[in-house]
Amino acid sequence: MGTGPYRSQVPPPPSGPPAWDGPPPLVAHPVQRANILDEMRSLQNRVSIRWRLTLTYAALVFVAGALLVMVMYVLVGHAINVGWQSVPKILLPPSVPQEVIDEFNNNYANLQAEATAAARGELLQRSLLALLGVGIFALILGYVVADRALRPIIKMTTTARKLSETSLAHERIDLQGPDDELKELADTFDAMLTRLNTAFDAQRRFVDNASHELRTPLAINRTVLEVALSDPEASDDLKVLGRTLLGTTARNERLIEGLLLLARSERELSVRKPVDVQEVARTAVEQLAAYAEEEEVVVEHDLHPAATTGDPVLVERCLSNLVENGIKHNLGPGGKVWVRTGMVDGGAVVQVANTGPHVPAYEVESLFEPFRRLNADRVQSAKGAGLGLSIVRAIVRAHGGTVVAVPRDGGGLVVTVRLSGNGVSPGMPQSAR
Repeated sequence: MGTGPYRSQVPPPPSGPPAWDGPPPLVAHPVQRANILDEMRSLQNRVSIRWRLTLTYAALVFVAGALLVMVMYVLVGHAINVGWQSVPKILLPPSVPQEVIDEFNNNYANLQAEATAAARGELLQRSLLALLGVGIFALILGYVVADRALRPIIKMTTTARKLSETSLAHERIDLQGPDDELKELADTFDAMLTRLNTAFDAQRRFVDNASHELRTPLAINRTVLEVALSDPEASDDLKVLGRTLLGTTARNERLIEGLLLLARSERELSVRKPVDVQEVARTAVEQLAAYAEEEEVVVEHDLHPAATTGDPVLVERCLSNLVENGIKHNLGPGGKVWVRTGMVDGGAVVQVANTGPHVPAYEVESLFEPFRRLNADRVQSAKGAGLGLSIVRAIVRAHGGTVVAVPRDGGGLVVTVRLSGNGVSPGMPQSAR
């Protein structure tokens, strides 16, 4: 069994996808740009609801102001014309020639038209300036109104975020105000939280009771079988049957233990402590050394400090399951398992790769479901209950992390777990590269 860093080995395993996410390629594939209409349609999905409401309110006020300016422009122009008609006409003496009278009337009409156009132009110019100011004021007012309208929703979101990180038992939205649509939504959400809390409490009680009710008869059966096998006068057939039943009992115990751990992993974390993933991975490798030697599988590791926060027991079980799966589902004699830990982008990362049978890409996601095995093979169910990766995913999700598995070139899997980092010192190595 290997105990040192595997990066010194030749050739460097594992092949296939890189261990850590690196920078984007220098030459990216060209992307076809959409036309202007598509850009405008997609813009709506990128603008937040706050700004959409703000722009809607501002646009309504602006359109109303523009309509008011248009109406006032027409009404004032009509009022000026009526006012000019009410002015008494200038009468010239009869001795003035008709040509002079006609020229005077034309000049007077032109003067009237010029005065009306000047008044309308001045009105339009002042109105447009006022409309611009109204538009800016409408934008500010729309933002304030949108913020006030969204305030109850922000409160609901904040409460929901707090409840997702803590218990559902104590805090509720309890929105105060008139019985409108928002208060009805908040009350419905509070009622749903109450029902969820009741269901989760029932589930916790069931898990706690099942842990005792299911373990006790299996422990009694195991004790009875061990006593029967210890009898020197027991026949060979009885011993063979007893050993078979002991194996079945042990498998049932492992199955129940896995189910209880899965149920516990899917609940909220009751313990949050600083954890060094490097030490947890080293402990998991050391504990499974005998099993790896029995299976004739070589486990090589490249461990670097990786600090996070969570339940140490669950984190250790997560890593143990990954290493155990890597050993269990391998090629047998001559197989290998590689374990890496390190910090990437401020987060703790664990990667476990192994040799093994070819895994189709479309089958990888199904391996994280309970009781699912590759190609739905249950002939080799003695290897496990099919809960290993399910428990891993539940533990990682409970810690707010992600787990991704991809097929490895040459067979096997590359499983990468990412957890939030915590307590990283400046001098600590940031990568296991």
